[in-house]
Amino acid sequence: MIATIGSGKTVSHSKILIVAFFVFFLAEGCSGSAGSEDSKYSAERKRMVARDLLKKDIRDPSVLAAMEQVPRHLFVDPVYRSFAYADRPLPINQTQSIPQAYIVALMVQSAQLTPKHHVLEIGSRTGYQTAILSRIAGQVYSVENKPGLAFSASQLLRNLDYVNVHIKQGDESLGWAEFAPYDAILVTDPIADPPQAWIDQLKLGGRMVLSLENTHGIQRVTVLTKTEQGLDKNVIAGKAFISITGVEPREEGVVP
Repeated sequence: MIATIGSGKTVSHSKILIVAFFVFFLAEGCSGSAGSEDSKYSAERKRMVARDLLKKDIRDPSVLAAMEQVPRHLFVDPVYRSFAYADRPLPINQTQSIPQAYIVALMVQSAQLTPKHHVLEIGSRTGYQTAILSRIAGQVYSVENKPGLAFSASQLLRNLDYVNVHIKQGDESLGWAEFAPYDAILVTDPIADPPQAWIDQLKLGGRMVLSLENTHGIQRVTVLTKTEQGLDKNVIAGKAFISITGVEPREEGVVP
């Protein structure tokens, strides 16, 4: 099943009720917001950039601009919307979360992207990092294994006019060979080792940015650069991802 922006979409009829729910659940607050940005959220984004990015180690002007432009609050569960610009991850479901904005910015900055680059994202989730990438790279190809998330992210990004994004629902471990090779690959969730398919789809000299998890569960944001001799490894940061499991929304404004 493929759900894409800019190249059409195909959705299994057996999944229609599920994906319809996700579209409503994640995008119901988006109607009418694309053309009229809420000044409150705009101010919160500016504070987020100054507080959580500039005061740390995010210096790439294109990354900072994208983080200030993309409405993060539209990519989170409405129950947690008031926390969209807090320096923390937020739940998507029982086992997945959107990383804190700083981690998204760090990973995108580490990819060293330009408008000429084609990027593969492994794990679209709600489409937030996809949107950030689309503001910097030329084309973004994103693979999401969950049908509901793939469809809802595709619809949300379409509604917000992110036209250089292509989302496919499928096996994330296979990447997206059709449009390879890629200048960069960004991996949303921690993983012990990258599959060979991702390595094969990365250009020589390209950069794969991911969080590598060792046998002790320690996760480190790492850049793997593809060379003729193999992959050069550069650890950027440690313990970057915080898993959120068993979370059930209760009251708006309350984060467990």
